[in-house]
Amino acid sequence: MSNIKPWEIIQELESDNSRLFKEGVIEKNINDLTFQEGLSMCLDALITFGVKQVPKSDHDGAGLNWSVFKQSALLLINREKTGHAARDEIIELMNKATLEEWNDWYRRILIKDLRCGVSEKTVNNVAKKMDIKFRVPVFACMLSHDGTKHPKKIKGNCLIEYKYDGVRVIAITKNNNTTLYSRNGKIFSNFPHIEEALSKPEFNNMVFDGEVMSDDFQSLMKQVHRKTNAKTEDAYLALFDILPLNEFNNGKSKLTTIERKKDLEKFSKKFPSSIKVVDYTVVNLDEDSGQKTYTSMNKKALDAGYEGLMIKPENDYYECKRSHAWLKMKPFIEVTLKVTEVHEGTGRHIGKLGSFTVEGTDDGKFFSLNVGSGLTDDDREKFWQYKDSLIGQLIEVRADAVTKSIEGESFSLRFPRFKTFRGFKPGEKI
Repeated sequence: MSNIKPWEIIQELESDNSRLFKEGVIEKNINDLTFQEGLSMCLDALITFGVKQVPKSDHDGAGLNWSVFKQSALLLINREKTGHAARDEIIELMNKATLEEWNDWYRRILIKDLRCGVSEKTVNNVAKKMDIKFRVPVFACMLSHDGTKHPKKIKGNCLIEYKYDGVRVIAITKNNNTTLYSRNGKIFSNFPHIEEALSKPEFNNMVFDGEVMSDDFQSLMKQVHRKTNAKTEDAYLALFDILPLNEFNNGKSKLTTIERKKDLEKFSKKFPSSIKVVDYTVVNLDEDSGQKTYTSMNKKALDAGYEGLMIKPENDYYECKRSHAWLKMKPFIEVTLKVTEVHEGTGRHIGKLGSFTVEGTDDGKFFSLNVGSGLTDDDREKFWQYKDSLIGQLIEVRADAVTKSIEGESFSLRFPRFKTFRGFKPGEKI
């Protein structure tokens, strides 16, 4: 075991930006139990001290024993000391510590930032390589998959929500105190009115998942990480999920999506105006009525400027990882247009269909454009065999948005792709 002091380890880690160097320093010292405990306190996102300002020291004290610091830190973690009492506790600790002890070790633990280019992943990679049991818990929340890449998952009874264009926030309430985290476990400190709204006994040991919203997204982003004078009073938290803290820590909920929504609705009766609940619609995507609802919501997402739609199978669970239980769909438009020309492909598509020229009027707009995406190799070969009979056929084109053509009065589409022919029976040859 190394005799080097923890603050000296931090100083050494700061001396070189090389990842391999840092891993080497950690490898030499990771078996030191005090260093381990300090790493855990600092790098575990779910350990918080309830203080926003921790002063730097400008003088040498006699020295601060780790056990004394740890005892005081636990008072802060458990919120047995808050406000002025917490501030006084920190000042007392600082006055005991030497300059290096405080500024390069104890203070950095309290501000949750080692400031030496080391993360929990760095530490855990070294521990795994050395085959030791020590690990720093890694903060993880649920993330979505791109629904367009997993069409087979979009089926049956699902909840559909509009995807808000905000800042993802995980709000965790413990000991009547709420901490707001980013999706990567970084602490947000610029939304005190949202923290206060959830810092109530009835919300203890619950995790609320949502997006912080504002009327002006660009302005909101400028305020999120400001050190001082952040103006976020108009921001609100739009919640779309909830689960108990112990289930979040275990990485998976016990309740299904629809059950968690009902829990969130119960809590919503106690929320002030700064906390809102995201609306959802339950549809069966295997039925025509469900598909019509989906199409209608997709159109509203386009018209209202939502980021897209979230599709959530109703019987899936919250998992602290990227999961098919959440499928993100970008809003798109679909128009039906007539094929006026077919063009041979180039390169590896020589002798196959390259693209269609299509025209037609949809929703009062006249479109004229080429469509060459969305076709499989089999499509290109088969359609080229029957190229003469394609002229005049109607095809559905999916795109991200309507655009104005550079020339003339017609419209075009952003990222158009072939979806299907209209009126053709499944398997029918052209």
